[in-house]
Amino acid sequence: MNNGAVIRQNRGDSTIGARIDLGDDTLNEHVLRGMENVEDRLRVELEKSPDFLQEKVMHLTKAGGKRFRPMFTLLASNYGPRPMCEDVFKAAVVVEMTHLATLYHDDVMDEAQMRRGVPSANMRWSNSVAILSGDILLAHASRIMSELGVDTVAHFAETFGALVTGQMRETEGPGTGDPIEHYMKVINEKTGVLIAAAGYLGALHSGADMETAVCLQAVGTAVGMVFQIVDDIIDIFSTPEDSGKTPGTDLREGVFTLPVLYALQEDTPVGAELRELLTGPLVDDASVDRALQLLARSNGRQKALADVHQYLAEAEEKLDQLPDNPTTRALRQLARVTVARVG
Repeated sequence: MNNGAVIRQNRGDSTIGARIDLGDDTLNEHVLRGMENVEDRLRVELEKSPDFLQEKVMHLTKAGGKRFRPMFTLLASNYGPRPMCEDVFKAAVVVEMTHLATLYHDDVMDEAQMRRGVPSANMRWSNSVAILSGDILLAHASRIMSELGVDTVAHFAETFGALVTGQMRETEGPGTGDPIEHYMKVINEKTGVLIAAAGYLGALHSGADMETAVCLQAVGTAVGMVFQIVDDIIDIFSTPEDSGKTPGTDLREGVFTLPVLYALQEDTPVGAELRELLTGPLVDDASVDRALQLLARSNGRQKALADVHQYLAEAEEKLDQLPDNPTTRALRQLARVTVARVG
């Protein structure tokens, strides 16, 4: 056991099992072996693409990643009589492939230049190649889903619908609606729904009862909301040394996340200046720096953090309904460590 330190194991160009200590040596070992299985299956499935496509569809897979969604699938399977069985591994691969597909598509939508420390597919090749690479990943995922049965296909049809709805909702903007309510719906559909699917399918294919599967689905939704809001707080309030990211990236893209939305609502001189400044993407460093200074003086961070703790409480409430075992304690620790990233 490593007292919560990050564990990384490299295989080729990928990083697998990038995770915190799960609090139990046996669980750590089982999950690490399971994640190696998922990584191998992911590679084998993607190598089924025609030769001229393989470099494109393997691009982000080789770049690594935390692989949280398949790890959650494996953990959720521990609540059924068939933990980490063949169908559970297939479900984990489906979830990760779907996530990778959304990254290709998101980078086109956002005109991103980098992803996971490497040039994004749209920058390396073209928007068309990036979009089609994401589509091929969805085709691979659909083929594996067909092996898992109608229930899985039906569940993922709803998941796909939510993912696309979230992207469309974000693209359209809040209009005359409440921007904070709009933000919450977007991150639920773009982030929460796929983590929720990971928990649901992991439990379902291990033979867990439906009540447990639905409970883990709710845990996934809450944890997904925590992850996204925490990331948005870090984007604004962290230093490059702490996060490895340039603060204010979202502001440069004209994306106003939760702490910014709360600050813009303030009836204070800070809020007034922010409303004048943030009329669209910030194109120069001086404007970004000024916006970050104002945000640091606002109550945006505190209000966003309060929402984080609310979603953490929702996850904890659902976890209280599950057996008190190493897996439940690991899921509780994962949620808490995510929150600890911002205090």
